[in-house]
This record gives sequence, structure tokens and C-alpha cells, in this order.
Amino acid sequence: MTQRPIRLLVCKMAVPTIIAMVTTALYNVVDAAFVGRLSTEGTAGIGISFAYMTFIQALGFFFGHGSGNFMSRALGAKDTSSASVVASVGFVTPFLIGLVAAVVCLPNLSALSRLLGSPEAVVPFANDYLRYIVMATPFMMSALTLNNQLRLQGNAAFGMVGIVSGAVLNIALDPLLIFTLGMGVSGASLATAVSQLFAWGLLLVGTFRPQCVHIRLRDFRPSWRVYYEIFRGGLPSLFRQVFNCAAAVSLNYCAALYAPEGQEASAVAAFAVVTRIMMFAFSVVLGFCQGFQPVCGYNYGARLYGRVREAWLFTVSVGTAFLLLISAAGFVFAPQIVALFRAEDTALIEIGAVTLRWQCVAFPLVGLFTATGMLFQNIRMTFPATLLSVCRNGLFFLPAILLLPLWLGMQGVQMAQAVADVLTFILAVPYAFWINDRLKCQEMQQTSVR
Repeated sequence: MTQRPIRLLVCKMAVPTIIAMVTTALYNVVDAAFVGRLSTEGTAGIGISFAYMTFIQALGFFFGHGSGNFMSRALGAKDTSSASVVASVGFVTPFLIGLVAAVVCLPNLSALSRLLGSPEAVVPFANDYLRYIVMATPFMMSALTLNNQLRLQGNAAFGMVGIVSGAVLNIALDPLLIFTLGMGVSGASLATAVSQLFAWGLLLVGTFRPQCVHIRLRDFRPSWRVYYEIFRGGLPSLFRQVFNCAAAVSLNYCAALYAPEGQEASAVAAFAVVTRIMMFAFSVVLGFCQGFQPVCGYNYGARLYGRVREAWLFTVSVGTAFLLLISAAGFVFAPQIVALFRAEDTALIEIGAVTLRWQCVAFPLVGLFTATGMLFQNIRMTFPATLLSVCRNGLFFLPAILLLPLWLGMQGVQMAQAVADVLTFILAVPYAFWINDRLKCQEMQQTSVR
């Protein structure tokens, strides 16, 4: 981690995380593609359920990033004992929280669907998809934690194996359960739940490999100090994912509210499709940025500030270049891409194509503030990391999604994400210059000490 050439090291760490992130996004894409063959309402139901899945991600990433960031620094400092305790606390706690969430939500699925923004006609379909996802909440939440712990201690390859294996199983089970066994939307939900449970088991087994920090119940020794460390390292992720959840719910409500009369389900389904398309594209950049994180954590812990800066600049450059290419393709072929999910619904394609093009306009800007936020998170500058993490789908998106439609109607809903991305980029630029100068100064000071 501290000796190999930075660019090759980041790429080596990034390949398995990109595969894992793309595969994770593939869960939602595959479900939407298969359910789209059934009905528009079914596709909308998956979109409604996505808000609950962002809640799972919020806590899974919070505990995963919080414990994993501490683990990477502890391992860099040769403190394996502390890393083991934080790993166990970080894994067990979200499992218990997920168990409580499942017990509370399972008897109240209809109320949960309406709370997440479901139009009345979509509620039965949202319930069908939520049912098995809710049951699997403890495993899904703690699996996200395990994957991030493995990645942040430099063992991303096995994390990738667990995630990819689950996705392959999901792809195989979807047509069997949805069409062959006639389960419809419930089949897509059950396929996802079973595959996530399978991935959870593989990831847990992976922690007992010799190179990994083992998860042991005897190391589950929760304390205020341990949770404080998790809180400091995971707070940006928690805020980001909580705002993602709020953004998903707000988008559901506004899509239905400002849709042309009788097209509420088509509008909700259109935004569900575009969200999955953009998540799939963004997962590549996110995976690359997450490959940068263990490199950043190890080298910052070893006080090799020049390597940290080089890795960050390389990550920003690669992410931005990729987003420029993917955004150009998305803008040009927007109708055709949306039609892959539900070709029978012209209203869905029309709304979705315009939305996709708006998002592609600002999408290349995402690389800078994503990588910069992760840099701040890994070097424990909690305030700027949290601020940058909550702007895109929180501080800027929520006002945009609530205010723009008042003047522009459906077009305001469609352009809200692009506006939020531009504003987040403007905020991130001064922080990027500042941290670049700071790392330069730290590198010079460290060189002079030597």
C-alpha cells in the first residue's frame, strides 16, 4: 500500500470495487427490466421500494465506512486488536438494527408504501416488492457493512466475489420466480432477498481468511469510544444515504403530483428507470473512488501525503473522463435506453428520456465532488466530508425538487438533479483547491523532517 506506484495501486484496488458496485447496481436494473415486462405499475412499485432500500444502504454504509475507515488506519498503524473490536461492533450492530426494522415494517407494508410516496394504484405492487426485502433487511444491511470492511482493509477482491455471486444468483432466479412460477413482482423481491442472503454468507466466510480482520462475537464489545470512532468515519456516508432516502421519497411524491392526469404510474416508473440507469453508470465512478479509499487511508496513516494527493488527483481525472463519455452516450440515445425497460408505455419513455438527458448534462461534474468528499472522509475531516456528501441529494436537491416544479411543473422535477449537481460542483471546487494546497504543505513538512 505504501510502496507500489500509486496509479497502478489505485487501479488494482478499484477493479474489484467497480465490479462489486456495478453488480450491486445490477440487482435493481435486472429487477426493473424483468418487471417492466409485466406492467408499468410493477415498475413503479420497484421505484417506490427503492426508497426503503436507501434506508438499508444508509445504515449499512454508515457502519461499513465508519468501521472500515478506522480499520484501514489501525492496520496502517499495526493496531490489529482495535481493528478487530471495531470490525465486530460494526457488523453486529446493523444486523440488530435491521432485525428491529423488519419486525416493525413487515406488518405495516401498505402504510410503508404510502409513506414512501406510492400512488394508490401502485400500493399493491410496492407491497409485493417490499415484503421479502423487509424480511431480508438484517442480512442486507450487515452485508453492506462486511463488503465495505473487506474493501477498506485492502481485501476488496473477496468482497467482489461475494457481491458478484449474489448478483449472478439474482439474475438466474428472476425469470424463474417471476415468470416460470408466476410470482410476478413478488418473485423479483424474493430473488433479490435470497441472493442478498447468499452474498451475506459468502462475505462473512471471507472475513475468516488469513489476510482479513476476523469477525468474532467475543470481540463484540460495544462502547461509547468504539461508536464514536464509527460515527466519525461513517457520518458522511450516513448523511449522504439519509438524504438519498429523502430524495427518493420526494421524487416519488413529485413525480406523481406533477404528472399529466392518468399518467401517475408512468411518471413514477419513468423516474424509477432513470434512477437505475444513472445508478448503474455512477457505480463505476463510485467503485473507482472506493478503490482510492484504502490507498488514501493507509498512506495518510503512514504520513505519505504526496501519495495521498497523487491518488486523489488520479481518481478525479479518471472519474471525470469516464462520466464525460457515458453522459454523451446517454444524452444521444436516451429514448432507446429508457425503452429497454418498458417499450409498451410511450408516456414512460417520453418522460424518462427528457429526465435522462437533463441528468446527463451535469453528470460529468460528479467525479470531482465524489472523490473529494471521500478524501475528506478518509483523512477524518468530518465537516467538509459530510457537507459534500449531503449536497447532491440533500441540501441542494431537496429544495430543487420542491421549488422548481412550482414554476416549471414536470420539467422542474426532471431537471432538479442536474441543478443540484451543478451547485454541488460549485461548492466543491474551493474545497478541492484547499485540500490540494494542504496536502502539498504536509508533504513538504514531512520531507523537511526527514
